[in-house]
Amino acid sequence: MFPSCYSKPENSGEKRSSMAKLLLGVFMVYMAHTAWLLYGFLNTKSCDEGLRENCITSYLAARPRLQLTVYTCLVPDNSQLNLALRIDPFDPHSTFERHVNVPLPEETRANGSLYAVVYVHKASVSPLEDSREVHHAALLTTHISPANTGGHRDTQKSSKIKHPVSHWRPRLSVTMMSEDFTFTKGGLPSDMRRYVRISQEGRRILYLPLLLIDELSFRIRDLMQINRSTTHLPLTVSYEGISLRRFRFWVHLQDVVYSLRQFGFSEEYIDEIKGTLVGSNLYLLVLTALITALQLICEFLALKNDITSWRKKKSMAGMSRKSVLWRSLGTLLIFLHLLEETSLLVLLPVGLAACVEVWKVFKVFRINVRWRRPCGSKLDEEERRTVGFDTQASTYLSYLIYPLCISGAIFSLAYLRQKSYFSWMLNSLVTGVYAFGFLSMAPQLFINHKLRSVNHLQGAVLMYRGVNTLISDLCSCAAVFSSSEAFLSSHQLSCFRDELFFLIYLYQRRRFAPKARRSECGSHSKKLKTQ
Repeated sequence: MFPSCYSKPENSGEKRSSMAKLLLGVFMVYMAHTAWLLYGFLNTKSCDEGLRENCITSYLAARPRLQLTVYTCLVPDNSQLNLALRIDPFDPHSTFERHVNVPLPEETRANGSLYAVVYVHKASVSPLEDSREVHHAALLTTHISPANTGGHRDTQKSSKIKHPVSHWRPRLSVTMMSEDFTFTKGGLPSDMRRYVRISQEGRRILYLPLLLIDELSFRIRDLMQINRSTTHLPLTVSYEGISLRRFRFWVHLQDVVYSLRQFGFSEEYIDEIKGTLVGSNLYLLVLTALITALQLICEFLALKNDITSWRKKKSMAGMSRKSVLWRSLGTLLIFLHLLEETSLLVLLPVGLAACVEVWKVFKVFRINVRWRRPCGSKLDEEERRTVGFDTQASTYLSYLIYPLCISGAIFSLAYLRQKSYFSWMLNSLVTGVYAFGFLSMAPQLFINHKLRSVNHLQGAVLMYRGVNTLISDLCSCAAVFSSSEAFLSSHQLSCFRDELFFLIYLYQRRRFAPKARRSECGSHSKKLKTQ
């Protein structure tokens, strides 16, 4: 005989609910703190002109005659500098681009490094003799495996090389704050203090030009491998004068990339994130952050209510077992597919959702795994009736799904030569989930129609997920209409796929719920009359 299944006390559910509320509160406080930082970031308070003794003015306000000089060196220590480019006169408010050929030292060709040092100093004066010069050093080389670059993926010889090889960055982007902004002594932003150099001129306090090397502009696909026979390589030096707000924006973006690198993200994932950050302006990124925060809140609330409602379920009457099973398999397939292609930022929520869906399968099929042997229980009359409706709906649905899946698999055979058999099979299954996975909700809607009730479903979970899906589909459709590519992914083509079934659920909720509401209202009015 199997041991009897026990149920955990309800106090643990209350503790988990309070813990979920605590985590949601912490997240809301974090979002409020982020919004406050964004407000301070977009509105930097300037110093009052009447209080000059408490102000830090810009060195560029006096319009000095400047010069921009770019040197190359093996070690950025002001020794053995080789001149690469000189711009005289240099206008901080201008925008230009120069192409030069940089000679490579023997050490760099032997899998070494090479630095670029950018100086902004007084014209006709050596930067080493100017006390008000500013400079910034940046690497012109990157050590990376040839298999990770776009130009060497198809060669078998380069894929066998696992040790990093020196690659050339063909672009050097220089930016400088050209806005004549006046800071207060106590109101200097903390994120800019490491870039600010103070100079005294009588009673006036000046801050020297704020120079920044754009580390987000280069991509892995643009890198060029350095060989022993390479003596010169092209370098494009670009400059742009920017405002204070944009300067702080670039500083924060580079700090984000640095943090991702410290957390162990690979260069390929960081390269994708950099492409997203550089390709968007400040307001679009803020809007994206707000939309992402709204989606995270909706997903968290949906997950929390979903787990809570399923933990309290004692009867599975009205729940489609096939829908839960297919949703679990689809989520696991998507997780395996994303495991090879995406970053942890996307992988962790999908993995958590997959764990919850697997737990639902154990719950709906009444599989309670104990330490020694499994434990199960029999179905009651309402649950057996639900299983019958579920089987009937799945039979009808199979007449549509099987031909579509088989035809899709046959169509994808053309790409079997380009991939391994496992990758082809996984890609075909994931494409089927993206294209026809929304049909897994059809048995549940059929059961709702047969039972004439939606009380067995959690309305809050569907509402949160409906809002989340609507936001995602609107963003996907915006990406589709703004894209100029001829081929679009199956995920983009499946815009508004879930909204149809969500609208049907709302119709069922509207149609089946009023009777209960009227009876409740009638009983409530009778009680009032008797009183």
